[in-house]
Amino acid sequence: MKPDLLLPEEGLPTGRELMAEGAAEARDWQVGPSAFLTHVSADSEFSFKQRMIEQGRVMQHAQLGYRDAGKSVRAYAEIWEACNKRGVIVDRYGLCLDWSMAVPRAKRKGATRGTGMILEGPEDFATLANAAPVAPHYGDFVLGFPAAFENTKAALAAGGTVIGNLGQYFTFRIPGHDDDIEATQQTVRALGLIAAQPVPVMVHSNIDDGYAAQFTDLTSCLGMVLIERDLIERLVGAPMAHCYGHHFSDPFARMAFQRAMAMAGAMPGSMIYGNTTSYRGSAAENYAGLASYLLSDALGQITRPTGHAINAVPVTENERIPEIDEVIDAQLFAGSMIAHAQGFPPMVDNAAVDDMATVLLGGARRFQDNVMRGLAARDVDTDCIFQCLLALRRMGARALEREFGAGMPDESVTGGRAPVVPATLIEELAEMSAAALKDAAPEPLARIRKAAPRVLVATSDVHEHGKMLIDRMAVDIGAVPVDGGVSTEPERLAAAAADHLPDVIAVSTYNGVALGYYNDLKQALEARGLDIPVLIGGRLNQIPEGSNTSLPVDVGAQLAEAGAIVCREARDMVEQLDRLVGAPKQ
Repeated sequence: MKPDLLLPEEGLPTGRELMAEGAAEARDWQVGPSAFLTHVSADSEFSFKQRMIEQGRVMQHAQLGYRDAGKSVRAYAEIWEACNKRGVIVDRYGLCLDWSMAVPRAKRKGATRGTGMILEGPEDFATLANAAPVAPHYGDFVLGFPAAFENTKAALAAGGTVIGNLGQYFTFRIPGHDDDIEATQQTVRALGLIAAQPVPVMVHSNIDDGYAAQFTDLTSCLGMVLIERDLIERLVGAPMAHCYGHHFSDPFARMAFQRAMAMAGAMPGSMIYGNTTSYRGSAAENYAGLASYLLSDALGQITRPTGHAINAVPVTENERIPEIDEVIDAQLFAGSMIAHAQGFPPMVDNAAVDDMATVLLGGARRFQDNVMRGLAARDVDTDCIFQCLLALRRMGARALEREFGAGMPDESVTGGRAPVVPATLIEELAEMSAAALKDAAPEPLARIRKAAPRVLVATSDVHEHGKMLIDRMAVDIGAVPVDGGVSTEPERLAAAAADHLPDVIAVSTYNGVALGYYNDLKQALEARGLDIPVLIGGRLNQIPEGSNTSLPVDVGAQLAEAGAIVCREARDMVEQLDRLVGAPKQ
């Protein structure tokens, strides 16, 4: 047996077998009627998007999903109605399902819950999806998880014709349910069911939820688009729709990336997500970021339409879950921006955009070829969707780019290769770290560098951005980051602490589980006899048990009372590290 085999297990199922099992269920589970499909007189969103490309209309996408199911249904109707009265059409809604939805219904009761929406069965899917004539986009926690097959059935029955999120399959982990073989089997069964539908159903992937968040080269990001598209269209036989945008803060790079997708024929796309990493100030300040990316995205669709709807993220997103009226404001703002953008095309240097797009596409194709040859060299059957997906997941983003990236090997840079086109996220993290550290006094920084504390860095949930910032800041101040993983269960993080014996544990939390997570971690550490300080930052909130509201409440005070070292801002890490390991003891 080769030592570097990615799939050493015997008796693994084949993609064809699993897809056939999924396709057999198409007798009972097909795309049902929906208010959207009736309203637009189309058999699927794929057909509707093709029509909009031909007409040159820029579509709009809103993201919503409150924990309170009734509020979600109300929002579904109110947003569309309010915008429609003002002549703004919201074409599609991305539904923010809770991460516990990734777990099969029979096991969901004991799963960790976040702040998202929970749809118990097909009836709940249908009730929500038919509350307004808007396309339902099932883009979170469907494909890629143990409940993939179950949730796909419900989404199809509710009239959903865009189902994802394949990007999450590669990077998101659900506490207590991290069996990669089971997740892959259920995903491939779901893909078989999708491909067997009588109308085209698009498989959606948000590359920023996948490996793009970890790549240092934009050509690798586009390369994953090409790889996923080839696997789904060639091996599954379903159309593929990609989303990007979270980490694309440079408007020129956003447009060039969209243009490169057009050159590659990677369309119609699902949506271009808002650049939420640019939201760092007040609501008023965040409008500048909103205007910047919306103008770039609208111009991209006007000059070279790819069918991506543009997504206006409310400017309060970095503070809390936006309310219904804030979503409406953002959509009206987007409608106005689309109208204003019509006069901008003569100002666009299309030759420059095409030049960068050509470079991106060339590097992406090299990455794609390198990856597929590399998988074959490790005895992966590149004609089997099950083997390809599982192998890519097991390799991980950093190994893929290090081994197969388009740039020249260079151990002096992050990722081990000189990027052909540097990913804007890497530059952005450096800027965010510098901004957080700019007011730090030299004395504590000197003491931290001298102590060189080892910091075990992890996230409580599937959001990795906070962890990446902590990792970068740790390096910048002379600490040593130790990888504690993403969506790491408290028990596993405590086990990692026992193995590595770090000076400090740093947890980035986002998805409404802060207090429960810390209490479980504290208990797991105590069970091992470990007394290691725990820094916790991010969104320090949680929905109270038994609450009838969908909004989480701040639990910072309770965290501090329980013994956590609360970091409201990233810069707080310097003061706390200095106090723990740098400052002389009194």
